[in-house]
Amino acid sequence: MTELTNFVLARLDDDERRYEDGVLPALDEAERRGRLRLLRSDDGSGLVLLPGPVQVAEERVPVPFPEKVAYLRREIREHADADTARLIASVYAAHPDWRGDWESASPGG
Repeated sequence: MTELTNFVLARLDDDERRYEDGVLPALDEAERRGRLRLLRSDDGSGLVLLPGPVQVAEERVPVPFPEKVAYLRREIREHADADTARLIASVYAAHPDWRGDWESASPGG
């Protein structure tokens, strides 16, 4: 695993603890601010991670945090896609272990 992948997995673990403690996870805060979106696929078979705010015609039901974090953890571990890892990592840019070079390599940034 890369340092970026390890960073993302550690931050997802942190967010999971925050959620269990009744504190808003950084991932949910990032969604509220429009940094990224996790939506159900059109056929309902899974989730889709998208950068930035998503404009949709109909109201979508939010994906519960436990389902989101499990999906993201699985994506990072199984696919190790650098663009996906950078997008998720950008949520945690305020963390002391964040490295600026991850952002400079991110799509659109």
